[in-house]
Amino acid sequence: MAQKVTAAVKIGPQQTEVREFDLPDVPEDGGLLKVEAAGICGSDVRSYPRPVKNGPHIMGHENIGYIAKVGRIAARLWGVKEGDRVALEEYLPCGHCEYCRAGDFRMCYETDIHNTPNAARYGSTSVAVAPALWGGFSQYLYLHPNSVFHKVPSHVPAEQAAMALPLGNGWQWAYVEGGVSPGKSVLVQGPGQQGLGCVIAAKEAGASCIIVSGLSRDASRLELAKKLGADYTINVEREDLRERVRQITGGKGVDVAIDVAAATEQTILPAMDILNMKRSTLVIAAGNMNQTINNFPLGLIKLKYMAVKAARGHSYHSVEMALRTIASGKFPLAAMCSHQFDLHKVDLALKTASGEGLPDPVHVSVVPQH
Repeated sequence: MAQKVTAAVKIGPQQTEVREFDLPDVPEDGGLLKVEAAGICGSDVRSYPRPVKNGPHIMGHENIGYIAKVGRIAARLWGVKEGDRVALEEYLPCGHCEYCRAGDFRMCYETDIHNTPNAARYGSTSVAVAPALWGGFSQYLYLHPNSVFHKVPSHVPAEQAAMALPLGNGWQWAYVEGGVSPGKSVLVQGPGQQGLGCVIAAKEAGASCIIVSGLSRDASRLELAKKLGADYTINVEREDLRERVRQITGGKGVDVAIDVAAATEQTILPAMDILNMKRSTLVIAAGNMNQTINNFPLGLIKLKYMAVKAARGHSYHSVEMALRTIASGKFPLAAMCSHQFDLHKVDLALKTASGEGLPDPVHVSVVPQH
């Protein structure tokens, strides 16, 4: 194994430089991952233009690779051995709280960046924190004792396996939170990688009608949504969303609406209008923690027996379901894997994922070993 590790480090707003780090010694309760691929998340796109709060760091938290080295204690606790292929979650949870015990690692206070400012996660921890290798835009990544793994079959292409977390979000938001099941109709607002993950999960869960809405610039993604199982797509810049959904559903409306687009008045209020009149569900996955909406119709929630659910992140089980879906080969997931870049082109990779680089991005990944 090489004694130096090459990684792409975010050093400022939209600034990345390639650096070398020492390959760390592995403690008894830790390990090293040889990174095959690291997907670019929407949160990476949003954070890249921002200043570095805690110093330079290696981005990348949708990571897949091989266990290159593992300590004796870690091997027993994790149930892995050197050479195993795994998907790594971004969370570094405590492992013993009620949320961790339920597989809801994103709720653990040690991982919750919204309530714990210095919460440790892969993809955002400073290189000043030893041993520096806390992100997937690197040839090797340090495996903390609290790491969370999923086994990955050998036949799955790396760039598809790197979609385990965004597709896990799709399962969480559509199936777990939205309650999509056989016979239900669903509207997915926003055909990005996670919206498409919702389409896949809804299709697998047996939804009778899947509608996806987007903008004119989403034309290629809306076409992809159809290939992945959507029954109808709507360009909201050319058609009235409310009227078109009423036409499709014979005036009944949909059972579940999932906002993966914006969580603004332009998306939330139409979605509430076109949910059906009895026990419908609105899942709000887009937006930020400080977002507010004027004219929010509380009376409509009561009238329709509507459940309004917030969604962010995924449970352990949802990622397992995503990996099973990926491994099944049922869906043309290669069409979602739009771009791959090496470590020297991480800046272009991030800009492509944001729509400022190469055209028609869906899921963009970094391949560090190239």
